[in-house]
Amino acid sequence: MSVRLRGAVGVLLTAATAACSTAAATEPRVPVPTPGVEARELSIPFDRYNFSPSDVGILEGAEELLIRDCMRRRGMAWEVLPQSAAEDVEPANRRRYGVVEPEIARLFGYHNPPDRPTVAQRAAARAERMRSLSAKERQAAYDEKDGCLRQARNHLEQGTPQVDEALFNRLISETFERSQGDPEVVQVFRAWSTCMREQGLQYADPLAAITDRRWMKGGPASQEEIRAAQADVGCKARTDLVSIWSAVEKRIQDDAVAAHPAEFHALQETKDRQLAAARAVLARG
Repeated sequence: MSVRLRGAVGVLLTAATAACSTAAATEPRVPVPTPGVEARELSIPFDRYNFSPSDVGILEGAEELLIRDCMRRRGMAWEVLPQSAAEDVEPANRRRYGVVEPEIARLFGYHNPPDRPTVAQRAAARAERMRSLSAKERQAAYDEKDGCLRQARNHLEQGTPQVDEALFNRLISETFERSQGDPEVVQVFRAWSTCMREQGLQYADPLAAITDRRWMKGGPASQEEIRAAQADVGCKARTDLVSIWSAVEKRIQDDAVAAHPAEFHALQETKDRQLAAARAVLARG
């Protein structure tokens, strides 16, 4: 059986992406804009070998149908979760370089924005289903050896090659760390820091700004946090930080792929086959 990439080696989890996570319930009820073009257009070479949030939605949609059919064969009902709209799904690299969307900075500072409506609806439906499942239904659906979810994943993974999950995880972290020490990135960090200092903000780099402990609290973002986040986004634009950093990371990741051709070929084949199998299930569904 192949290793399933999503979850274990999903989007890179650095301090920059996780530090300011806050439950959506703590945020003010303001309209949440769709992800900005600044986030949607960010890509890195490793994206070709990993499941994006949109890809995960395809896989989970197929799993829902396969679980439904399996549960019916066992004499039990299964309410399929509503699908999230494509435009509501989180971009894969949204916070890779800190906050990059002016509107998100204006509304939420460094806090993660609440889920968009259809994403929130799906999460609420999932939570309600978990609360309402009987012990028998839970066992039938989620037993690790013979549950319907396990059977669904076996179906989608059938015929996919083994992948080196540990290597991929290690390279995700190592290439990101190496990019921060590249001379071009160090130079643009200095330019960004100078720009921030001109606005009364002392940070060595964008990761230091987004992990400032002053933002690590519940409730909506303070005006001070929003001002810092807006300055951060503005200084990124002024110094071309995101383009420079992502170009360096692209070069480093391309080198990593070239150094491990067999392993990355297996990763891409696994991804492509699982998504093809999922789309076939959805087409029949």
